[in-house]
Order: sequence, then C-alpha cells, then structure tokens
Amino acid sequence: MKAITANRLRDGEVVFLGEGGRWVESFAEAALFPRAEADGVLAEAKAKAEREQFGVDIYAFEVVEQDGVPVPATMRERIRTAGPTVRTDLGKQAA
Repeated sequence: MKAITANRLRDGEVVFLGEGGRWVESFAEAALFPRAEADGVLAEAKAKAEREQFGVDIYAFEVVEQDGVPVPATMRERIRTAGPTVRTDLGKQAA
C-alpha cells in the first residue's frame, strides 16, 4: 500500500491525502492506495495542489502493516508523521 504526502505551503506542515481527496494532518486519517492505483492518484493530487497553490514536495510512500496497524515503511516517513526527533514536545507527537 501507499500513502501520499505533501508540505502545506501556508505553514510547511506535513499533510497526507485523506479520503475524498482532502488533505489531513494526521497519518491515521491518510487514505491508503494499492500500488497500482497510487501513481494515478498522485498525478491528480499534484495537479490539484498546483492549481490551488496548496502544497509542495508531493509524493507517494510505502506503508506496511505492523501489529495490524498501517505505518510508514521508512524511518524518514515515520519522522515526518510524528515530528522532530530531538524535541518530542514539538510536532505531531506532542499533541
């Protein structure tokens, strides 16, 4: 499976493409796409975000299941979903 992420232009916040094509701040709300569909969804999300000047660095990333819960496959994406590793009182992990 894959999820789609971006950085929101107005504040730099990491966001994820959720159900219905809306952008959400929580990875738990991110829509997951089969690998075969992810490229098409990504192209649509990029085009829409560009038209609306919403986000930058839009890309798809791998998601794996761990103990029955979807989690990003790479450490880079795990950090982006949680926030800074040196200050756990900041970012999404502080919420």
